[in-house]
Amino acid sequence: MKRIELLKIGALAVFIAIGALINHGGARAGGTGVLVVAGGCFWCVEADFEKVAGVTGAESGYTGGHVENPTYKQVSRGGTGHYEAVKITFDPELVSRETLLALFLRSVDPTDAGGQFCDRGDSYRTAIFVSGPEERALAQAAVAQARADLGQPIVTPILPAARFYRAEAYHQDYYKGTKLILTRFGPKRQAVAYKLYREGCGRDARLRALWGTAAAFAGS
Repeated sequence: MKRIELLKIGALAVFIAIGALINHGGARAGGTGVLVVAGGCFWCVEADFEKVAGVTGAESGYTGGHVENPTYKQVSRGGTGHYEAVKITFDPELVSRETLLALFLRSVDPTDAGGQFCDRGDSYRTAIFVSGPEERALAQAAVAQARADLGQPIVTPILPAARFYRAEAYHQDYYKGTKLILTRFGPKRQAVAYKLYREGCGRDARLRALWGTAAAFAGS
């Protein structure tokens, strides 16, 4: 009888150990962080953050509004409440949320409430989207530090996370696309058109003027 009980106890211990391993593996597999931000043209934000070590992906889309499954035309026309946004996924063991927030605020003009650079209108405003009090506290600390570093008011709001709608396929990784498109400079590959747009919009020049050597990604 005692031997049977010992066997049962031993089997239970094995199952507990296996369960712990499964749970541990699940925790590691589910350890991806997500940060959603709006920083003007989502092509630029996506291009910037995909270069950051520890970032595993960046996806252009729309969030913060009231229209379901919005299109680019609807959002850019206005009235949807949506921002052009980017969902950044990252490995917290390689890069922290705090670092990404600091980089984000220094990759935009957080003093501009009317849009970003040459892109004007509500859909091009900046914002940080958060889920829960911990993420909100980190965002508030990042904004406070940016305010102190700049010595100017920061108008970038911290908003509750909302449903994120993935933008049309042609917007994804636009900065490295090879499709030939017609621009005011003539037919250009997407990657070339992106660089011309970024320079013409004055994004990096404004960032260097505002943030100086602390400007993130300027010139990328």
